[in-house]
Amino acid sequence: MNLYFQRMKQFILMICLAVLCSQTNISAQQIRLNKQNIDQVIREMTLEEKVQMLLGRGMSMGGDAKFPGTAGRTHEIPRLGIPSVYLADGPHRLAMSVRREFDSQFYYTTEFPSGTTVAATFNPDAAYLVGKTLGAEVKDYGMDILLAPGANLMRNVLCGRNHEYYSEDPLLTGKIAAGFINGVQSEGVGTSLKHFAVNNQETNRNNNDSRLDPRPLRELYLKGFEIAVREAQPWTIMTAYNKVNGKYTSEDRELTTDILRDEWGFMGLVISDWNAGKDAVASMEAGNDMLQPGQERQYQAILEAVHSGALDEAILDRNVRRVLEMVVKALSFHHYDYPNETDLKAHAAISRQVGSEGIVLLANNGILPFAENIGQVALYGTTSYDMVPAGMGFGSTGFGRYTVSMVEGLRKASIKVDRDLIRQYQQHLAEEQKRLFPNGRPPFSLTPPPRADEFLPSVEELTSQVASNELAILTIGRTSGEAKDRHVSEFYLTDNEKALLDKVSEAYHAAGKKVIVILNVCGPVETASWRSMADAILCAFQPGQEVGHCVTDVLTGKVNPSGKLPMTFAIQYGDAPSDNNFPFDYEFKMPDFAMGTGMNLRRKEEEAKPKEPVRNIDYTNYEEGIYVGYRFFDTFQKKVAFPFGFGLSYTTFDYEVIDSSIQGERCEVKVVVTNSGKRPGKEALQLYVNAPAGGLDKPSKELKALAKTKELKPGESEVVTLSWSLMDMASFNGKTSSWELAKGTYQWMVAASSTDVRSTVSHEIKVGRKQKAHDAMNPEKRITTLKNG
Repeated sequence: MNLYFQRMKQFILMICLAVLCSQTNISAQQIRLNKQNIDQVIREMTLEEKVQMLLGRGMSMGGDAKFPGTAGRTHEIPRLGIPSVYLADGPHRLAMSVRREFDSQFYYTTEFPSGTTVAATFNPDAAYLVGKTLGAEVKDYGMDILLAPGANLMRNVLCGRNHEYYSEDPLLTGKIAAGFINGVQSEGVGTSLKHFAVNNQETNRNNNDSRLDPRPLRELYLKGFEIAVREAQPWTIMTAYNKVNGKYTSEDRELTTDILRDEWGFMGLVISDWNAGKDAVASMEAGNDMLQPGQERQYQAILEAVHSGALDEAILDRNVRRVLEMVVKALSFHHYDYPNETDLKAHAAISRQVGSEGIVLLANNGILPFAENIGQVALYGTTSYDMVPAGMGFGSTGFGRYTVSMVEGLRKASIKVDRDLIRQYQQHLAEEQKRLFPNGRPPFSLTPPPRADEFLPSVEELTSQVASNELAILTIGRTSGEAKDRHVSEFYLTDNEKALLDKVSEAYHAAGKKVIVILNVCGPVETASWRSMADAILCAFQPGQEVGHCVTDVLTGKVNPSGKLPMTFAIQYGDAPSDNNFPFDYEFKMPDFAMGTGMNLRRKEEEAKPKEPVRNIDYTNYEEGIYVGYRFFDTFQKKVAFPFGFGLSYTTFDYEVIDSSIQGERCEVKVVVTNSGKRPGKEALQLYVNAPAGGLDKPSKELKALAKTKELKPGESEVVTLSWSLMDMASFNGKTSSWELAKGTYQWMVAASSTDVRSTVSHEIKVGRKQKAHDAMNPEKRITTLKNG
């Protein structure tokens, strides 16, 4: 009997254990990722799964990819309810393949204005509008994150990726970047603020070491990123290829954790640029949470480091948590039913609107805007017929859905264009295509393909053209792209461009007719030697696919130009101090890559050969310190062709300061802006600060606030408020790692450009202040009185 009860007891115990195990298995099976259980999901992950989550899944280049031609995706773990998140390159357009295998649909996206053009609006609301519209396309096509915007400073005019960036000034950079990010993310998709940081040249970009002091690093090269992080909180930040003071950015804890997270309060995910850095374990420790696009050697290195104890698994848990916090925000996680098509017509209108607002009128002797009854015009320059919508690279192929030429733009505005000249250029361009691309134009190129050379009309042809046309328009084009910096020769007109402009100007002026020059360029070009040959100069930069319409809208007065230069136009290359520390005439060949998919994508490493580091190639010394752009030209009174912030209008504006104050931690100036001319228009105001002597050495002025009016009718006024933080006027002391605001009298200058100050007010800071960098997130502790205060 006892044996019977003993066996029954064992049987019941076995049933209970079986039920318990079954419930445990069911519980494990039921764990699915959500916003509340991220830590629990991490505990359920194997070590191998954690490592996978911290590496990308390769670039989506194959025809079998869900979104061909995009940057890639993150790993998925179906058993835990973790989907892939899909990434697409930017910043001018959603970059993906137009065609897909066995699919009759065309997946077109809109080519928006380049970053430079958006910055030239001096209008964060315009940047928001571009971002929101781009975000809508990302959402409509089922993607999750747009790898944009770029917030590196335009340190040198020849940087190959300047077209992606915004300005030589960190405030303008940060404000435009924040507007763009907020616009994109308002659509429920993410951004990736890049390339963090000091990524100011493309030559040897994977190995170049940017060497600079703490002060310019903080005040210039990090400040734009800081503004964007504080005002917009991008979902992700992308570290750069280069080193900063000897460390790869993806392996630099001071950048990715101490400054970015602890000081600025960044709450998102840090990812590497594609195949950036060398040491995967160091990247994990530094807080570079995800390595893209993922490589087998990185997987093995991280796995082995954890097994050996060299890498604490808790660091992986921290980084995985940040990945999952991003995943639960993504549309893919929420199974968004995307339409897989977008409103291209409406988006083209936005591109045209912002592209037109970013055009800068550099010179005008009264020829613009066109008279209503203007006659036939002659279009010169190959770019007039082959306009440049934006820069080249992974984010913009330059071969979008369409690009509006000057011919189309003018014709749509009912302006006749010389047909004989059109036929001449059509023939010339066809011949140039055969010469330049005997095997056909490449479908994709990181760097810009060569462009057609100019041809010179004969004396007889030019005489006939002058007689047949009311005026001449000559367009000069420049392109730029990834992986290659511009050569110094590209800053100047070519021999044929100079000869063409000289001939056209002489012939038309001899007949009492006008010549207009359009600059469809990626950045500054030399203008001082030829500007007198033109009766008007329009700098269109790269205003997107609607470029011909954008320029025509300004020529005709449909749009009153309100763009301002986001960088200085120097008289010649060599005038800026950074020009001596840049590879301006070096032909650098990028190393080859073995392009594959997934973790099979790996770099072909060259044999390690000891060699002496080459200046401006292996390392670049930022010897100019804080004196970049107008900070140098204005302080040392160096003549320029066109100053920072410059731009003309078809009307005039009067400024009147009606109030200025310091209230607590905020500085404020109120200005009445009145349209004193005869046409409706917008005006971009700039507020510069001149600091007192006695503190750290300072430039003669620094931009601290900006604002743009609405469109004002003739005689109409608007009160514009310019505001900034008191500590925005401080300087960074590298020795004490603190921001210092010197006591004394500060001049606040309300201006139309860096050299056109309209009104100045003075305010005294009676007690100096100091803010330790590491206390930036703790307002109660951060402000102390300077010893000399």
